[in-house]
Amino acid sequence: MDMIWKWLLVTAAVAVGWAVGRYGRRGRSEEVISDEDSVRDRLQFLFTNYSDQAVENFVQSLAVNRDTVNLHLSIGTHFRDKGESDRAILIHQNLLARPELPARYQPQVTFELASDYLKAGLLDRAEALLHQLMGDREYGQKASRTLIELYQQEKEWENAANIARTLARNEADPAMTKTLAYLTCELSEEALARDDRWAAQKLAKEALNYDRECVRATFILSKLQLRQGNFRDAGNQCLKAFDQNPEFGPEAVDRLMKLEREHGNVGRLAKKLRKLYQQHPSTSLLLALVECVERSSGRVAAIELLREELESHPSVRGLLRLVEMAGYEKGMASDEGRLISRIGHLLLANRPIYQCVSCGFSGQQLHWLCPSCKQWETIRPIQGVEAE
Repeated sequence: MDMIWKWLLVTAAVAVGWAVGRYGRRGRSEEVISDEDSVRDRLQFLFTNYSDQAVENFVQSLAVNRDTVNLHLSIGTHFRDKGESDRAILIHQNLLARPELPARYQPQVTFELASDYLKAGLLDRAEALLHQLMGDREYGQKASRTLIELYQQEKEWENAANIARTLARNEADPAMTKTLAYLTCELSEEALARDDRWAAQKLAKEALNYDRECVRATFILSKLQLRQGNFRDAGNQCLKAFDQNPEFGPEAVDRLMKLEREHGNVGRLAKKLRKLYQQHPSTSLLLALVECVERSSGRVAAIELLREELESHPSVRGLLRLVEMAGYEKGMASDEGRLISRIGHLLLANRPIYQCVSCGFSGQQLHWLCPSCKQWETIRPIQGVEAE
């Protein structure tokens, strides 16, 4: 026990020395950095090797004033980043409980404690603290954005949309406007699931008012037209996605082809898809065009089109389709053709189809909200020989 208290005294002395050096001798920046690193090394040794009671005694023995608050905060942040949220919570709770904490630091410490709770999964506690901060001039906006992320995680779309609506009114931030559009789409999807078509349509149009390039809102309107039996209007809604964001063209054409196979005439789309393909070439669009040409002009014409386009826009999916079509046209499926087809499908089976342009997250399913970086509409179909 004597050894513990010796370490506590040494660490406290170093901490005080660091604070005096930082604020009393501002001109020697290199020494400040060295002292700060030294303090962190000693603190890390203490927290790694001694009990929670020793840690608590140390934190409580360290003075709280404008010169040491940042040291307390650094210690708490260090432990949160290391995954030791319980120790971070202990430090920040202790800070808030100290009457000598300068008032100007209370919002900052409150936000740090809310961040600890989020990391620990104590969402109700985090939510309560973040709501306290929403009116704060310095931390109000940061707290609001964090609350939106929390509500998105819990799929409380209405709460998230209410906060996003307030932020969008008070600041000209395109990212927040897009967030609001997609939160409104979530509410529209919920209304559609209840078969409340009027509310779903109203919310989808509201989302487009927030962000005219919101592809998801257009797809929702297409679903509504389909549910009402307006098949041609549903198809036209899908095609609007090419004007909004051509990167989602593959998603739009997949929906369009499914719709036409079930309720329309695939062959009549050939001219329209050919024009789109010239403007926005992709494997999905090419294969859809080939299917339309096959229906309207025959397999030979479709094979010729596919072969010609693969010369300038090669893709594994296109090659596999060409092998299959050529084999059928010749009235046979050779062993070599079957082997190429099998290997090709195996190569593509576990390949990601989508990737986030922000953080690189990839997978085989389209997420409108990236599961990794929590941004909206950043996951797109992958481009390349093995994809689009």
